[in-house]
Amino acid sequence: MKTIWKYESRLPEVGGAHRVQLGEGDTPLVRSRSVGKMLGIPELYFKLENLNPTGSYKDRFAAVLTTEMVAQGQKICIATSSGNTGAALSAYCAASGIRCVLVVVDGAPLPKVKQMQLYGADIYMVKDFGKDPQVTANVFDQLEKLCAQQRIPLPISAYRYCPSAMQGVQTIVYEILEELENPGHIFVPAGGGGLTLAICKGAEIAATNVKINCVQPDGNDTIASALRHNRTTANAVSASTTKVSGLQVASVIDGDHVIERCRNSGGNGYTVKDADIFKWQKTLAQTEGIFCEPAGAVALAGLENALIRKEIDPGESVVCLVTGSGFKDMGSVDTFFNLPKVGIADRQDFIQTIQTFF
Repeated sequence: MKTIWKYESRLPEVGGAHRVQLGEGDTPLVRSRSVGKMLGIPELYFKLENLNPTGSYKDRFAAVLTTEMVAQGQKICIATSSGNTGAALSAYCAASGIRCVLVVVDGAPLPKVKQMQLYGADIYMVKDFGKDPQVTANVFDQLEKLCAQQRIPLPISAYRYCPSAMQGVQTIVYEILEELENPGHIFVPAGGGGLTLAICKGAEIAATNVKINCVQPDGNDTIASALRHNRTTANAVSASTTKVSGLQVASVIDGDHVIERCRNSGGNGYTVKDADIFKWQKTLAQTEGIFCEPAGAVALAGLENALIRKEIDPGESVVCLVTGSGFKDMGSVDTFFNLPKVGIADRQDFIQTIQTFF
């Protein structure tokens, strides 16, 4: 079974007997069949992180985190989540016999919460957590103190909190480089910036000159505009207004380091409208057969923005990260796409209707 542990020399040193593996990593890098032609980018690729065991790239983080916990004999995991981290931790804790307690953001998508519950996690949703920076900071502070007292990690998928476990996320770049020797650009969605920073760090370790671009929804612009306008620090927003689940992170977290590393790579920052994100989510499904959650279409919306600004050479190869499965957030499908109801057809009428397609 191929997992992220094939890069063990670039991961925390943990004995093989302690490793918690569910088949994470080794996700497909697929060349665009349709969108690349639409945008005029012949070498456009999608890294399908939605095909990890629990449906997102966060499985790479959870695999390393729970492996470290098993090695240290820890029996309880207390974490925060907007959805995907919680689902990943719930699964990997279940596989390793660790009790999982999750404090989830206000408004986390119900399918993600149900997924966590089915894996056996205890769930607590805190009002305004993930929306209001003061509430969010207070929750983090309380949990940090509790975990410090109990001498256990606070598993947040960010370098500020779990730098060693985030090395698991860096393996995304190593996989891309095995198939594309010298990609020109990687577009990455960002909330608190952990994923973007992981891509930057992985690229530095692999000694590649790929440009890393940070993409955020307009309603959670903590990093992207600061990067674009040559500022050195990210800025918390008073409240995250984007409807894109998983990227509603009003506080800075890894933002300052993202700005520095993206800039060093030659990348830039892009903000995109929610409407464009949902447009590309639907386009990916209907033209590429890729069903991602809204956050998984953010990178592609950023690429469109870069092309409008004429900041991309159409001859370069471009990779967009597709970070999570569409099954994670069926509520957004119901809300934003107005799909027709499926009625009950007469057994003769339906054949006559289908025949009209020919």
